[in-house]
Amino acid sequence: MPAFNGLPDLDVQLAALAAQDYEGEFEVILSDNGSTDGLREHVAHFESPLNIRWIDSSDVRGTPHARNAGIDAANGDFLAFTDQDDAVYPNWLTALTRAAESFDAVGGPIEVRTLNSAEVSTWRVVPAPEERFDTEYLPYAHGNNFGMWRRVVDEVGKFDETFLGGGEDADLSWRIQQAGLTLGHAPDAMVAYRLRTTARAAFRQGIGYGKSAWQVTHKHEPNGAQQPTVRSLLLFAYGLTLRNPWVPESLSPLPKGMWAMSAGSLRGTVSLRFKHALADNLVSRRLWGQWSRTTPRAGAAPSGSTSAHRCR
Repeated sequence: MPAFNGLPDLDVQLAALAAQDYEGEFEVILSDNGSTDGLREHVAHFESPLNIRWIDSSDVRGTPHARNAGIDAANGDFLAFTDQDDAVYPNWLTALTRAAESFDAVGGPIEVRTLNSAEVSTWRVVPAPEERFDTEYLPYAHGNNFGMWRRVVDEVGKFDETFLGGGEDADLSWRIQQAGLTLGHAPDAMVAYRLRTTARAAFRQGIGYGKSAWQVTHKHEPNGAQQPTVRSLLLFAYGLTLRNPWVPESLSPLPKGMWAMSAGSLRGTVSLRFKHALADNLVSRRLWGQWSRTTPRAGAAPSGSTSAHRCR
């Protein structure tokens, strides 16, 4: 479990893990990615029946690296992942491991009611428990509710540490399936998901999601993943304009947090797409300049000749 300044929410998750009905033994690895809230000392004095191990993953910033450090430190053959600010249901690990008996990797559902206020819980629409997280390309397992056998890591590698705003879960899920391995879904392995509580925070999170969505799709374009078209982005922006939180109720405005995260996601996607297109354009112009300097134009004198020589 990656950790970064997660107190006091972390204690809720640790209590949920301590309440697991799993009959086997398991360890909880807290991969500290540079916390400044006294996490190490807190864990050292934390009274719990759990076998908790604190490890330092602060050498490289980001959740993917923290998860990878946890993979390296883990002793077990089955690796289960969740997040510091969520809360797994009591049967989570049992359901996840039972499903993993038939798959190489497995994910589960999330719900947004338990840990959020009535208002904030309307800010995110999540799939029904029996439904997977689908995309236009391939399904994926949510990073806070995911498990895989260690042999999967040996075959496809760990989390891509270049994804700092999210998307590392989709990337790994897609690589697993591209390798011909199976990604299952455990409908009863539920995790309560904690949302951002302000529209500003939801907007910032949306920017990260938008950038990571573009990044992971771009990485997998050679395998068939496709970026949204300009037309679809424009229609999405148009829809956000029509249903912004300040329009009359008769026009069905979106909840402010949902609108903010969607607007942030659009901004993140468009900004990274524009930045990439600009970089491609600069490279193309540079290559064109190099080509034009080294390629003789029609009627130009061969190298080493002069106009006077051509007239003779």
